[in-house]
Amino acid sequence: MPVSLFPAFLTYCYVCGITPGPANLCSLSAALRYGKGPALRQWRGLFAGFFIVSMGAVAVTCLLGAVLDRYVGVLSWIGAAYILWMAWHMLRSSGGGAERDPAAPSFRTGLLVQLTNVKVMVFCLTALASYVLPYTDSFWRLLAVGLFLPFTGPVANLVWLLAGASLQKLLDGHRRAVDIAMAAALVLCAVSLVWPH
Repeated sequence: MPVSLFPAFLTYCYVCGITPGPANLCSLSAALRYGKGPALRQWRGLFAGFFIVSMGAVAVTCLLGAVLDRYVGVLSWIGAAYILWMAWHMLRSSGGGAERDPAAPSFRTGLLVQLTNVKVMVFCLTALASYVLPYTDSFWRLLAVGLFLPFTGPVANLVWLLAGASLQKLLDGHRRAVDIAMAAALVLCAVSLVWPH
């Protein structure tokens, strides 16, 4: 990637990382419902999942390159279905504590959210295909960018998590309304993945 594209690449990473998506909303929701400690356990899983997806994107980009575009639509529908399931689960378990919620924040739930997060898959593939492949097909340069990507999205997840921890006491008496708003935001994420495909 030419040095002149570096600001555009960083802007792309920031915008994609900080905008609402499944991992950001899960980070916010976990911090609002359970506090900072359990949400940080989930965040570690989000980071690990992002790293795995990023390394998978490096491998796929190296092997498939332009052929990959055909499969993004299918991944979008699978991701949208999973996001809708998360919204339904959030509404169903609204008001319950950690003992009633099988999806309480944990490393495993964070890992599963990222491994099924189509936004992260598309983000990583697009970053590699748009900012690296047009200039080089070097595995080492793809790997260098792939190793950088996990420090973009998960940092944004951490921002959402800390915002949720800060707002936890303020919104505690309005848990049902917050859960409805979070579920609605997830539904919008799901629709945006497949509309107008």
